[in-house]
Amino acid sequence: MKTQVEFRSSKFPPYDGEEEEINPGLWGKRLAEYLVHKLAEKGIETEEMAAEDWGWYVPISNQGFRLALCCGHQNGDDDQFLCFTDPSTPLVKKFFKRIDATHQLTQLTDALRQILATDSEIRDVIWTEPR
Repeated sequence: MKTQVEFRSSKFPPYDGEEEEINPGLWGKRLAEYLVHKLAEKGIETEEMAAEDWGWYVPISNQGFRLALCCGHQNGDDDQFLCFTDPSTPLVKKFFKRIDATHQLTQLTDALRQILATDSEIRDVIWTEPR
């Protein structure tokens, strides 16, 4: 299942001082805020996003297991971004159970696919399976 997407856009520059919240050369708060807004328009509720050392973690409201969209700028050109889901595969192990997350991941990635495809300021969209 393709749950990771790279793309280019000059739409999401860093906020002043944002790189101090995460690692130098990495940012993505504007992207995370944009995705929270766009996901809400598609009926996907998010929770409070958090800065991580690699970018921004956007929890998705979900019962039974943790679900999130992770996003941020990538090392390289200022317009390179990466988003990936957590979990990255449809099989979630929780305690001694296995949970099939296919439905939730499909709903999230389909919404993200539509968001990226319909924004003319986002280009070179490449979906991949996690490594």
